[in-house]
Amino acid sequence: MCPVPRVSPEHLAARRRQIVDAARRCFLREGFHRTTMQDVIAEAGLSVGAVYRYFPSKADLINAIAEEAVGGAGVVLDDLLRREPPLPLVEALDRALAYVETQTGDEGALRIAIQVWGEAQRDPVLAEFVAGKYDGIRRHFEALVRRAQGTGEVAADADPEAVAAGLFALVIGWFLQRLLTGRPDRATYLAGVRALLTP
Repeated sequence: MCPVPRVSPEHLAARRRQIVDAARRCFLREGFHRTTMQDVIAEAGLSVGAVYRYFPSKADLINAIAEEAVGGAGVVLDDLLRREPPLPLVEALDRALAYVETQTGDEGALRIAIQVWGEAQRDPVLAEFVAGKYDGIRRHFEALVRRAQGTGEVAADADPEAVAAGLFALVIGWFLQRLLTGRPDRATYLAGVRALLTP
């Protein structure tokens, strides 16, 4: 018997990337709900077996796209948590929004995120996935708030979880406005946030 040739990790990673990129294009073009696995297979130019080997379902594809976007946000937030001295919260928010801005373009994951939110209203598995990802981001913001309490920027008796929820809402509020209306730009938005938070 002839030995089965080994496939390199690089080849596997490239194939996976090919499929995820094809799915992203399909979701952006047709919407998450209307895109089928057959659409993704055709877009990727691969066999049915090749695609299903990596992603058994459409939900697995959306998870992979979300993991990339959330993972990037996690890297940015981890970096903010390591900064010494801690950045003021509005500056930290600016860094977070700068990353979000990279995900709002025509190929950005946030255009897909809005579709996923709608689908999550009727798919409990997807809803649990989305909630878990956003809980993780909120925990990052909570850690930033605790650091801000240590510097005196946030009152010691403030509830860090509540403040973190407010900060996270500022991020979502901005990118929804940008995606739906094209404005405000980041600088304008941050100027408004500073005006609200400055006594």
